[in-house]
Amino acid sequence: MPAEIHKTAVVSPKADIAEMVSIGPFCIVGEGAVIKKGSKLVSNVIIEGNTEIGEHCIIHPFATIGLPPQDLKYKNEKTGVRIGKKNIIREYTSIHRASVGGDGFTEIGDSNFIMGYVHIAHDCKIGSSVAMANAATLAGHVVVEDFAFVGGVVAIHQFTRIGAYSMVGGFSGIGQDIPPFTMASGARARLYGLNVIGLKRHGFSDESINNLKKAYKILFREKRTLKDALKKIKSELSETAEVVRLVEFIEKNKRGICR
Repeated sequence: MPAEIHKTAVVSPKADIAEMVSIGPFCIVGEGAVIKKGSKLVSNVIIEGNTEIGEHCIIHPFATIGLPPQDLKYKNEKTGVRIGKKNIIREYTSIHRASVGGDGFTEIGDSNFIMGYVHIAHDCKIGSSVAMANAATLAGHVVVEDFAFVGGVVAIHQFTRIGAYSMVGGFSGIGQDIPPFTMASGARARLYGLNVIGLKRHGFSDESINNLKKAYKILFREKRTLKDALKKIKSELSETAEVVRLVEFIEKNKRGICR
């Protein structure tokens, strides 16, 4: 089935449009853009060149993807955006192409739900099955791991990481890394324990959750240095996949860990 392109849409002849793609009224698709099978641009969507949209994505009105980054170092170098499959991108979302100093791409995985007015800045790396609520704002080089939830009107500082299966409450300011499996909230965010409800919804066993509770207590309740806490976790807790992931995330931090 060939692509359906509305007569008012402006699509470069040098864009790569797959079969079963739907491009609605007043969309603009630039030279070098790639839109894969089954994706839909509802209307008034702008896709700049060197942007790849995966299969079966739905992009809603006034979203802009692949425009230049808001970075004064950027001098029109050839960078881009890569977006995986089955993503829902709602109204007025902006996703900028990469700037200099990274690997050249802003990247988004699969099956994400990106709500209205979200901003994803240059060089961000979003995993899969992430939910970002209205007006969540990511500065450059932010990493959001799989299954994280970012609440509405959240601002995340550049180079900060949001761990897998974590939950960030609305109206929060995030200036340090949020460990996997935890909950954080506040104008200067602090941790509020494990994301237990979220972990149960994702099928984590009681044993896994209990191991994470023990690790959390050692890290954040026993008034230890991070180095001492990590040493105790490694010596006293079994090396389950979840505990290992938590420890590795903390060991790689550069901006500090939210506590």
